[in-house]
Amino acid sequence: MKPLARITNRAWLTGALVALVAGMAGCSQNYPMDTLSNGSDFARRIHSIYIFVNWIDFLIMLLVLGLMFLGIFWFSTRVGEPGEPSTVTSDIRLEVAWTAIPALILVFITVPTIRTIWATQPDHWPADALTVKVIAHQWWWEFQYPEYGIDTADEVHLQAGRMVHFSMESADIIHSFWIPTLGGKRDVVPGQINSITYTPDQLGEFYGQCVEFCGDSHANMRLRGFVQSKDDFDKWVKQQQSPPVAPAEGGSAAAGAQIFANAPCAICHTVRGLSGFSKQYSGSFKAPDLTHFGSRSTLAGSILDNTPQNLATWIQDPQKVKPGVNMPTLGLQGKDLNDLVAYLESLK
Repeated sequence: MKPLARITNRAWLTGALVALVAGMAGCSQNYPMDTLSNGSDFARRIHSIYIFVNWIDFLIMLLVLGLMFLGIFWFSTRVGEPGEPSTVTSDIRLEVAWTAIPALILVFITVPTIRTIWATQPDHWPADALTVKVIAHQWWWEFQYPEYGIDTADEVHLQAGRMVHFSMESADIIHSFWIPTLGGKRDVVPGQINSITYTPDQLGEFYGQCVEFCGDSHANMRLRGFVQSKDDFDKWVKQQQSPPVAPAEGGSAAAGAQIFANAPCAICHTVRGLSGFSKQYSGSFKAPDLTHFGSRSTLAGSILDNTPQNLATWIQDPQKVKPGVNMPTLGLQGKDLNDLVAYLESLK
């Protein structure tokens, strides 16, 4: 074998092995934003259409390959065989077939698709459905629960088996709300209210993401969806409705409360009953409600775990963590920084 051919064969074999490994890696189940998992009725409906269309595509592929091989091995002329040029210029039966068959395929795909759209975008929903108002900001998500008087950020809690109606609007530019496992990607547009309605039924924590480019930190505009049992959801609601406990006098958290009130934090953030402005404050933008910040599992648009170390890093240089964020650098160091972190983490 010539050296060049040997090198070519080795390169081909290496490429094939790399492709095989990549394909096997794609079969892993460890994907936090898995679009093939079905955590709600909405997701199952979309998944069923996906499988249905793939079966149609598979049958079309078999038909096309079958006709191709017939043309190659059965109907083709070979060297030495007599052959006469065809005198057929048109065939009405073929014309009808290749017009009618694609039309029927489109009907088979369109009918279940339209039925799914009607089922997942109802004009009315049950009175006991959970309503969540979603407000998109650069670059974080605000979730309001009008029924319970709760306002939280980046983490949406839902009750398994209870229909939820998301009413969405944007505070600035176009965003797009998506929790893949629960299904339903929707653009969030300024001056317009879009919605998704579905019933989550798979318990767990699910990752979400803004999927419409919206600026420097578009990729950092994430969220978490928590689907809980009725008891756990009721406990979360009760905890969110209760006022935070004021820090004990003389402690690090108490000193941090003073720093929070005197720093620019209180201009944009709210801690109900303790400090900060009311929801309708006078300011250039609104920042997340921190009333129960310590109970959240993430911070900075769900890109960091909510730990004292990560919170200190975020406060020290938010622009480094999330470029373009509206939060200013406070310049806190040492004890002041530690006290502010202790206060925020105490807000359970």
